[in-house]
Amino acid sequence: MNLFLLYSAAFLTGILASLGLGGGMILILYMTIFAGMAQFEAQGINLIFFIPIALLSLIIHTKNKLVRWKQIIPAILLGTISAGLSAYLASGMDNKILTKLFAVLVFFAGIREIFTKTRN
Repeated sequence: MNLFLLYSAAFLTGILASLGLGGGMILILYMTIFAGMAQFEAQGINLIFFIPIALLSLIIHTKNKLVRWKQIIPAILLGTISAGLSAYLASGMDNKILTKLFAVLVFFAGIREIFTKTRN
């Protein structure tokens, strides 16, 4: 795979994500449709791109006193456990099943976005 295309896609999805368009989903769609990657690999790379952004966001929000640590620690622990279990389950699944499950997720996320009202 051409690294220039991968880095370009990561850069563009970062821009789209900052606009609120769900850069992670866009990056996975790009890697599976245009770059020909397997779904499991694309999701793994997406997580690798997510980690530094999440850490930076956590640092900035902590500095601005927007993080409630007593509430976030259980979410971090449960999220880490469920991500590990999900990755273990996904590693044993066929790529076609993972792709279809991801398509269902994207579909329902789109439906939710269409019908959910934004708060001011």
